[in-house]
Amino acid sequence: MKFIYLTKDEYQKLERELDHLKRVERPKVIRSVAEAREQGDLRENAGYDAAKEDQSLLESKILKLEDLLARARIFDNKEVPTDKVYLGNKVVLLDLDTDEKLEYVLVSTTDVDFDMNMVSLGSPVGKTLVGKSVGDVFEIGTSTGKIRYKILDILKP
Repeated sequence: MKFIYLTKDEYQKLERELDHLKRVERPKVIRSVAEAREQGDLRENAGYDAAKEDQSLLESKILKLEDLLARARIFDNKEVPTDKVYLGNKVVLLDLDTDEKLEYVLVSTTDVDFDMNMVSLGSPVGKTLVGKSVGDVFEIGTSTGKIRYKILDILKP
């Protein structure tokens, strides 16, 4: 079983989402299916087909969330060391070609938010950053070429 590391907040957010899907969305979909079934012949009932499709998608999402939560391991990002880049760290980078400073927070795959500069462990940047130290220089390949960065600082979130 492949574990997924989440902060306590991330874990609780996913639990709330799962609870909402089960307690609110599932009953709605079940009612939709029942109402569509009452419309008559199921072979030519587009409403019924759409409701069943919605139900299938919802159940799939519920199963995925249940699986994710079952594999989740909670870590306290306040205790993350700053000697190297780990999940939960904020990393200050210098683009060696443009002298632009960038900051990223390394997060799990469920908490990515590009607007907040939160990058996933599974992303090319995240995979490259893990285990690096202050002063390390590395390259990331993009569609337009390679970008070289230097790690200026590693901070707690």
